[in-house]
Amino acid sequence: MNTPAHAIVNLWALGRKDRPSLAVPLLVGACLPDLPILIFYIWEKVQGTPERLIWSTHYFQPGWQLAIDVLNALPLLVVAALVAHRAKMPRLTALFASMGLHALGDLPVHHDDAHRHFLPFSHWRFESPISYWDPAHGGQWFTLFEIVLVLAGSLVLWHRFPSRGIRTLVAVIGVIYLIYFGFVAIFWL
Repeated sequence: MNTPAHAIVNLWALGRKDRPSLAVPLLVGACLPDLPILIFYIWEKVQGTPERLIWSTHYFQPGWQLAIDVLNALPLLVVAALVAHRAKMPRLTALFASMGLHALGDLPVHHDDAHRHFLPFSHWRFESPISYWDPAHGGQWFTLFEIVLVLAGSLVLWHRFPSRGIRTLVAVIGVIYLIYFGFVAIFWL
């Protein structure tokens, strides 16, 4: 899934009206697993790497893959969430739970770019027959599903959280989502 979609879906799935203080950790946790990818992309663009090479070769370098996979490793995220929960740290628990939900959301929609979700116990990658982006693996259909999911989630969140702050966050995520698709249209189409 695309990062802004994770933010909406995770806040929708894990956010509670009676715990608005957890909204920011949930949103950060929803985005954090993709942070190494953003850093990688910016680094490659600064280096002048052509778009084609960024995603066909450089993305698959072992160092970058490890940085990406560690933040998507379900066993590590479960342990971290349990430790935070036992330590009675609800914001940290929410952050790790949201990171775990992000990883679970990615698991069924990554084909060639699958993560090693079971580090450190396994280096296996589940190469799903579905891709969130690749048309060769139904990416166009998943994108439509994701857009509907984000719209529905945004509406639910708008009604669930009457506070101006959380509504503003949802609106900002929506704008980022639109900008992302504009970026994709410019560079990929």
